[in-house]
Amino acid sequence: MEKKISYSLLIISAIVLFTFSLCKKDDNAGDPPQTNSPADPYADINNTYGFGLLNKIKGIWNGPVSSTTGLGSYPEWIVDFRPISENQISAKNELDTLNDIHMSYFIAKYNNQYRVCFRNGGSFGGQARVAYFLADSVSETTTQSFYRFTEVVNGKSRAYTTVIFRNDSLIMKTYTNVYNTLSTASLHMSWNAKLQDTTSCAAAVTNFNFPKKTLTKDFSSTFAMQTEAIYYSIGGSDPYTESQQPYLGQATINYTYAATYTPNASKKTFLIITTQPLFSGITFLAANLKYRSRYVVLSATDQSFVFNYMHPGTYYLYALYDADGNNVSSSGDWLSTTNTTFTLGAQGTATSSTQINFTIP
Repeated sequence: MEKKISYSLLIISAIVLFTFSLCKKDDNAGDPPQTNSPADPYADINNTYGFGLLNKIKGIWNGPVSSTTGLGSYPEWIVDFRPISENQISAKNELDTLNDIHMSYFIAKYNNQYRVCFRNGGSFGGQARVAYFLADSVSETTTQSFYRFTEVVNGKSRAYTTVIFRNDSLIMKTYTNVYNTLSTASLHMSWNAKLQDTTSCAAAVTNFNFPKKTLTKDFSSTFAMQTEAIYYSIGGSDPYTESQQPYLGQATINYTYAATYTPNASKKTFLIITTQPLFSGITFLAANLKYRSRYVVLSATDQSFVFNYMHPGTYYLYALYDADGNNVSSSGDWLSTTNTTFTLGAQGTATSSTQINFTIP
C-alpha cells in the first residue's frame, strides 16, 4: 500500500479510494422515486432524478479526506470536474502508476426511469474496479442540496455515496459493506471540499451548453443478470468503459534533470499540472495553487508519465524532486520553475517536457 503523500507546494492527494459509495442518508433527504408508478414523473427525461448535481459539481474542488482505508487520511484531495458532453461530467486523478480513479456523473435510463448515474472506477494497487450507482434520494433547498447514489443491483446494503452542497462547499461520504463481509455498509471515507475555481471548466460548459436533459446511457437491461453493478477488469463486461468516454484526450509528460542534478533512485518526483501559472519570473504565485488539476507521484528515475482521459485545455507543467524524502516541498528540494505550457484538444494527444534545474533555498 502506498504511504500518504503530503506537501505544501503540490499536495499529491489523488485518493485512489475505490469507494463504491458515500455517506448514510440524511433525515431531511428526499424519498427515492416510486418505481414503475403509473404517474411516475421520472419516466420523463425532463424530470431526470438528481439532475441538479450536474450543474453544482462542475469546477476544481479541494479539501481534506478522512479515511478508514489503507491509504489513510489526506490534508488535500484536488478534483477537477468538467463536462465531457452535454449530459455528462467527469474527473480523473492519479496517485502513482498503480493507483488512479475516474469519476463521472451522467444521465441514465434504468427501470423505465431517468436518473443521474455515478460511475466510479480505476485501479487500486494495480487491480481494476468499476462500480455503478444511481440517484435514489434527492433533497434540494435554497441552502443545501443532498444527493444519494446507491449501487444499482443491491442498493445501499452493498454501497452508497452521498454528495451534499452548501454554498461553495462539497461534502462527500462513502459507505461500503467491504465485499459483502459486513451486514450493512460502513463508513469508508469522507471528503470536505471547497470550490477553488470555475474558470477552468467554463470553455467546456459553453461548448456543450451543459447541462442538458438528454440521455447518456440506456441501462434498461444492462444489469439484469448481474449479482452486483461492480466490475473487476478493464473493459470486459463493463457497460461503459473509460475508452468509451467522449471528448477526453491524453497527455504524455516528460521531465529531465539539469546536468548538475543527479537523482537518487529511491526518492520521488512529483508532477503537477495546473490551469494557471505558478510562477511570475522567479516569484512563486501561491494564490494560483487553487488551479491545480492533475498530479502524480513517480520514482525519481521514472521520467515519463501518460495522463489519460484528460480534459481538453491549456495547461502548465511542473516537477518537484523530493531530495530529503520527507514528502513535503522544503529547502534543498529541486524544482522546475519554468511555466512550461501545452494545449490538449478534444480526443487529442499532446506531449510536453520540463527540466528540474532549481534548488529551493
